[in-house]
Amino acid sequence: MEMERVLEFPHTHMDRRPRKRARLGWDIPEAPKAQVGMFCGQEVGNFSSFAPSRTTSDHTTSSLFVKGVARNGSPPWRDDDKDGHYMFAVGDNLTSRYKIHNKMGEGTFGQVLECWDRERKEMVAIKIVRGIKKYREAAMIEIEVLQQLGKHDKGGNRCVQIRNWFDYRNHICIVFEKLGPSLYDFLRKNNYRSFPIDLVREIGRQLLECVAFMHDLRMIHTDLKPENILLVSPDYIKVPDYKNSSRSPSSYLKRVPKSSAIKVIDFGSTTYERQDQNYIVSTRHYRAPEVIFGLGWSYPCDIWSVGCIIVELCTGEALFQTHENLEHLAMMERVLGPLTQTMLKRTDRHAEKYVRRGRLDWPDGATSRESIKAVMKLPRLQNLIMQHVDHSAGDLIHLLQGLLKYDPSERLTAREALRHPFFMRDQLR
Repeated sequence: MEMERVLEFPHTHMDRRPRKRARLGWDIPEAPKAQVGMFCGQEVGNFSSFAPSRTTSDHTTSSLFVKGVARNGSPPWRDDDKDGHYMFAVGDNLTSRYKIHNKMGEGTFGQVLECWDRERKEMVAIKIVRGIKKYREAAMIEIEVLQQLGKHDKGGNRCVQIRNWFDYRNHICIVFEKLGPSLYDFLRKNNYRSFPIDLVREIGRQLLECVAFMHDLRMIHTDLKPENILLVSPDYIKVPDYKNSSRSPSSYLKRVPKSSAIKVIDFGSTTYERQDQNYIVSTRHYRAPEVIFGLGWSYPCDIWSVGCIIVELCTGEALFQTHENLEHLAMMERVLGPLTQTMLKRTDRHAEKYVRRGRLDWPDGATSRESIKAVMKLPRLQNLIMQHVDHSAGDLIHLLQGLLKYDPSERLTAREALRHPFFMRDQLR
């Protein structure tokens, strides 16, 4: 499918240096005590082979390493921290079955620990939820969703698999299979360099298969983003990066996952389809316009997120990097064209301030010149994709235009997207 480059005024978007957005969602600061283990140590071709930092921490320092704990012994009682997080020491037992090896991450819900499962003789990831009522209740809902997904996903090919769950010292603990890094982690470690288009195709296909699977079960994920998509394997290879060949020798090679297999995680915000869905969902960068305008949302909000994710994998950077509703909507118009009159006229009372005289109140409503510049430097979707994709650009642009339709009723469904020529190309070879 041939696509013409859209004419537009030259802007600073032609500088392709990555903007390096901050991690979203349940992220951990760069402090040693919260650093993900795979980002410490020497590069040896396997993300999981990076050793965790041994710098001091209130509850992970080597001085707290429990060398003398009996195989099935319980650790001493420790009060939760002020936010309700479980306090632990590396080497502690988490019941007699699991032994804590290191901390993988943390967020508003709690912490994720890498643990040794003595019964299955394998490493697992255990999500320890904060000991606060609302988080415990949310965890029980997530467990129900995970069990339903596991019941129907017999092969375990789409969604992360729940191994077990238990209530330990007032903390709901959910045991998962241990997977590789998230797509965001991989991009960040790779200096935000894009994935090859064939890899984008395979990841996009699997993501849409997962979404179609969930939608068939009348479930809406509502928080799809690169942080919530994990590579199954941590292994990678290094390939020449010709786009950066003029830079330092160290940037000549970039990492590419050995396997394209992925699984979706974090079903804490998953909801069953119903009619009264008007509250805010999705992480900002991946939030659909109908959510911002308060028009209600359903399955199509997941599809919009998938479109944003595919663009990010192609370019290495988030499509809409903003934290303001009006600026976000202006960015959409800059990249995708004018918002529809139907959508602008139906805005709820909370979003009316973004519309003036039948159009988006931009740039008049901008909060700063920097905000206007941030919008103006964005290219049109066609130009953005053609800057990064050598072959299949036409098919990909056409697919994205279907995934990123403003009107949710006109947006492609996951099943329709899977039948798009972009995903059929490799099958015709």
